[in-house]
Formats: sequence, C-alpha cells, structure tokens
Amino acid sequence: MDLDLAAAYERCRELHRQHGRTYYLATRLLPAWKRRHVHALYGFTRYADEIVDRTEALPPAERAARLDDWGGRFVAGLHGEPVDDPLLPAVLHTIAVFDLDREDFASFLKSMAMDLTVTSYRTYGHLLDYMEGSAAVIGTMMLPILGSSEPLAAREPARQLGFAFQLTNFIRDVAEDLDRGRMYLPEEDLAEFGVTRDDLLACRAAGRVTEPVRELIRYEVTRAQAHYAAAAPGVILLEAGSQSCIRTAYLLYGGILDEVAAQDYDVFARRATVPQRRRMAVAARALLTPTGTPVALPGPPAR
Repeated sequence: MDLDLAAAYERCRELHRQHGRTYYLATRLLPAWKRRHVHALYGFTRYADEIVDRTEALPPAERAARLDDWGGRFVAGLHGEPVDDPLLPAVLHTIAVFDLDREDFASFLKSMAMDLTVTSYRTYGHLLDYMEGSAAVIGTMMLPILGSSEPLAAREPARQLGFAFQLTNFIRDVAEDLDRGRMYLPEEDLAEFGVTRDDLLACRAAGRVTEPVRELIRYEVTRAQAHYAAAAPGVILLEAGSQSCIRTAYLLYGGILDEVAAQDYDVFARRATVPQRRRMAVAARALLTPTGTPVALPGPPAR
C-alpha cells in the first residue's frame, strides 16, 4: 500500500476513534483486514456530516457549496481522476475492493444536503425517505465488507439496522438537534401527543420533559425497537468473523434505549449514554457468544 493511501486510511481510523466510540469499539472485534475498510466508510460519512454540522457559522449556501465541492471530488475519483483529499483515497479504494454500489453513496450525499435546508419532517414516511439515504444505505455499504453466506436475505436486516441506529440517535439527541434548528421527530407524532415544537424548546430550556413529551419519547423508543426486531435475524446471517462486531454494535446502540428508559424518557435532563463498564462487558460477551446465536432484542418492553 502506498504512503498516501495508508495515510488516508489512518485519517479515517482517527475520525472513527474520535467521534464514533460505540462503533469503533465494535469494529475492533472484526478481523484486522476488514477494520480499515469500515474506518473508511465511517470517515466518509463523518466528514460529510462535519461539513454540514461543524460549519454552522457559515451561510447555508456556502456550506452547500463545500459539500457539493467535496462530493464532486469524490465522484471524479470514482471515474479514475486523481484526488487531492486526506481521506477520499481510502474510501475509493474500499469501494473498488468490494465493488460497493455507487448509488448508495449518491443517496447518502443527497440526504446530507437535505440537512442544510430541511428542518423538520411532517410524517414518519417523510423521515424514512431521508433515513433511506442517511442510514439504510450505510447498512448496504457495510454488508459486502462484513460478508454473508446469504447476502440477499441479509440485505433488508442490514437496512433496518441502519434505521434502528439512526432513530436511536434522533431520540437521544433531540436537544442537540433543536440547538441546530432541526427536529427529526415527525410532526404528526408531536400532534398525536399534543406536543408542539415550542414545547420541545421549552423542555430544552428547562432541562426536563413534560408528561406529554415523555409519552412522545416513549412512543419513539417503541418505534426504534421495531426496527431492531426487523434487523435481528440479519446478525446470524453474517460471516462468523463479523458477528461479534455487529452483535456488539446492536446491543450497545440498543442499550442507549435502555438508558433513555432508565431516566424515565427524559432526554433533556442528560444525554443518555451506555456506561463504559457495560460497554466493555457487552463486547467481551459478544466475543464469547457462539456463532449463530440469535441476538437479544434491546430496549424496554413495549407498552
């Protein structure tokens, strides 16, 4: 491997280590040769996210131009043109090694661009359209790297796991997203529970939920659980060397739902996180779990 490519993979690994603690821990359970490719995909998604979310002082048009420029360089690289970028060579190499679907990457960049102009979603169907590009395609990007004896059967569970992980993040990060001027809880759900966006902003200011907001969050947790349930059969369809990684990620992201329930669905009092001791215990148990063992569904029981 040439020095520029090795440096690009290392840049992706460092982004993953700094910003994706849960999934970075899970990735360490993969065979060594697969890890760098997962880091590359994480680096790609994280860097695009940083263009959108870490340049908030810039006008939306300038942020959009930066994302478009970076996406353009990525597409040029796909067509074999030289790429002057600290991490794209690793991404392009991973795409070539596994012949990943280029449309997944186009869908992802389209959803990232939506974050610059769309601040809320009227229905869950509209949110799913967004998450198709921001989350479901991550599952299908990952599947060829993880490997499966039944890739067609594993594809839909992989998509569902993407939905589950992202919805978990949306539930945990309601306050943070409001600070960015966004709301990923569907407007129709708010209306169902008699909640307005102003109510959520008031909860953010007060640092605690009201009872209607608590019930709204409880409902969103049950919705996330449904995606985890749909994803669960896919874990045992993966190659043996990949099962402990995804089992760990599945249980740790699902464990965030446990923490949300443990704080009585008050996502404004504090950010729900899985304690480090539990994180390490989950990873250790995953390593010792026999291949083919069904994964336990996470989160509190649905009401």
